Amino acid sequence: MQSQKMILEPLTLHPIGVIRTPFRDRADAPRQPRARRDPSEGVIVLRPGLNFEQALEDLDGFEFIWILSWFHKNANWKTKVLPPRGSTVKRGVFATRSPYRPNPLGLSLARLVSVSGRTVRVAETDLIDGTPILDIKPYLSYAEAYPEAGAGWLEALRHDCESHYTVEWSDVAREQIAWLIEHYDINLSAHGERVLSRNIEPHPYRRISMNASGRMELAIKSWRLEFTPTAKGVEVQRVASGYLAGALNERNPEQPLHDEAAHVAFHARWRQGV
Repeated sequence: MQSQKMILEPLTLHPIGVIRTPFRDRADAPRQPRARRDPSEGVIVLRPGLNFEQALEDLDGFEFIWILSWFHKNANWKTKVLPPRGSTVKRGVFATRSPYRPNPLGLSLARLVSVSGRTVRVAETDLIDGTPILDIKPYLSYAEAYPEAGAGWLEALRHDCESHYTVEWSDVAREQIAWLIEHYDINLSAHGERVLSRNIEPHPYRRISMNASGRMELAIKSWRLEFTPTAKGVEVQRVASGYLAGALNERNPEQPLHDEAAHVAFHARWRQGV
């Protein structure tokens, strides 16, 4: 049989709307829709003028829906990626749920809360605020649920979805967390507990490492949580700035740093030596 040259023409996609969620960026969003202890709600707002009100009719009878989205924050993709679960072994991207794909398409299963006009309210979402939505489909448990299906390389890591460690906070860490929330609306505790309750081993994706002082730390954007293992789990000893005081003093005003004002005030308040 004579081989034929594969010719694939470019495709044009038009978002049908966007989703509004409390997650400002990838660090805020959970790895999977049901990974948070307090699943947050989101609202899909569809575009006007296309009769999407009619397209949404009859959807409110389903308990779950599939959401197809576009990972608009991703500028590139990788053939092999380092998943957050397991060891530091890279896996082929098609064997993972990584957002770094040739076409940055997202597929999320969300609990349907309500449908009204052009809006769809969902729970247990993992999408960043403003993510373009490409399509919505009902989830059919009788056709799409295979509880006994093999999970490939993830078979040995099923336990990694569960919490294994108790996360405790020192008095200093609690005070620092409360100060950041009160003065700058920066909450590091939820993400910190979500990561540290599952795995405390050094891992580049989870951003857990040993710092220059010989302490274990979890990096959350430009912030650090220093912690030590305990008999029950871990204790977060303190919050630290990811910027040295000297770097903040010598910063370029035309290139603001992440949470710059908070870091400057944090250094002045805590002196980074607590």
